[in-house]
Amino acid sequence: MKKTSFVWHPNTQMREWDSFDEIKSAKGVWLTDSKGNKILDAVGSMWCNVWGHSNPELVNAITTQSKKLQHSSMFNLTNEPAEKLAEHLVKISPKMHRVFYSDNGSSAMEIAIKLALQYWKNIGEKKKTRIATLENGYHGDTFGAMSVGYVPEFFGKFKKQLFTTLQFPVPNEYRVPNGFTFLDHQNYCLEKIEKEFSKKTNIAAFIMESGAQVAGGVIIYPKGFQKKISQLCKKYDVLFVLDEIATGFGRLGSMFQYEEQKSIPDIVAYGKMLTGGYLTMAATLTNKKVYDSFLGEFNDWKHLFHGHTYTGNPIAAAVALESLKMYKKYNLIKKIYNTSKIFEKYYQKISEIDIVGDIRHKGMLMGIEIVSNKKRKTPIRPKKSINKIFFEEGKKNGIYLRTLGNIVMLVPPLIITESELNLLLDKTILTIKSAMPKVL
Repeated sequence: MKKTSFVWHPNTQMREWDSFDEIKSAKGVWLTDSKGNKILDAVGSMWCNVWGHSNPELVNAITTQSKKLQHSSMFNLTNEPAEKLAEHLVKISPKMHRVFYSDNGSSAMEIAIKLALQYWKNIGEKKKTRIATLENGYHGDTFGAMSVGYVPEFFGKFKKQLFTTLQFPVPNEYRVPNGFTFLDHQNYCLEKIEKEFSKKTNIAAFIMESGAQVAGGVIIYPKGFQKKISQLCKKYDVLFVLDEIATGFGRLGSMFQYEEQKSIPDIVAYGKMLTGGYLTMAATLTNKKVYDSFLGEFNDWKHLFHGHTYTGNPIAAAVALESLKMYKKYNLIKKIYNTSKIFEKYYQKISEIDIVGDIRHKGMLMGIEIVSNKKRKTPIRPKKSINKIFFEEGKKNGIYLRTLGNIVMLVPPLIITESELNLLLDKTILTIKSAMPKVL
């Protein structure tokens, strides 16, 4: 008799699933299920794993800290790991000044929104209440995050409950509107932003993912696009807020995308890979200008009314600090630069598959767009969940895949070796081919 599971799984039509594979253990880039099958973790435990599973240095950091202090409130108190981590984050994050901890990326972005809106109130600019964003962005699943990162397929059912934002188009080389070249469309997008900035005095902040839109389909920004938006924000006195939750800490090939993009923010959010993928933790960092606006007498009510029970958890902070030190110790960014070239060698093989419309890649991230008609670029829309189809076919080939809409995502642990990445890409090709008759 099959045991009933009482777990409700995220982003899943539960009626489609009779059962879920149980992962019993993991090491490196490999997951082992309850039947002893090994599958390569192609999604890095939902994009957060850096050093692979069961890394002894990270496990030791967790074990050591758990013996000393498991959790202590940050309300009126502090702890050594949280202090050391904040100091390290400020040191390696150009132009940042203070760190506010939270538990996950959505919360980190909620804090960023609150900071941006309250900043203007604190300095007496009460008219600045609007948020500007890019279309198709994603910043989390909570209500504030949904409002500034509205993806219709994900959040359409909640549209009436979300606050309104000014949304601007984002250039996508695969889907350039009729009548535009790709360069023309980039300029058009930037001109629309500047036009609105120049005529409105109520825009508090511009919020965007840094380097690329990930959940929105792996849309890599063209060179200079993000930098020009940051320049417009500075020109028109709009706070520039960046989301590096999925794109920072090496995922796109650099430690921080905002540094590579030459676009210093006023506020930036980190998450996912902050702890190497071992424990839940996020952080929102601000520059000195923003932080100083919250200082005053108690009865000025300028301080930030926000907090989490597990804010600055010492175990999470300890493992995050150890993980960040390992970047330098093992020269991880240089390793990513070399390993990521393996993806490029597979462009042609993948693009030759009949249902592959486009390949988008940067660093250790690849999105493969699946279409039913290459010429018309028609997104595939099977009756059955495309995610379930690719998961099942991937499992047959020994890899754990997850799709977002019609995009097959490859987001492996950053430490994946060249031979393991070759294996992953070979098996991804087999999986797309075997899934083809089931999605058409």
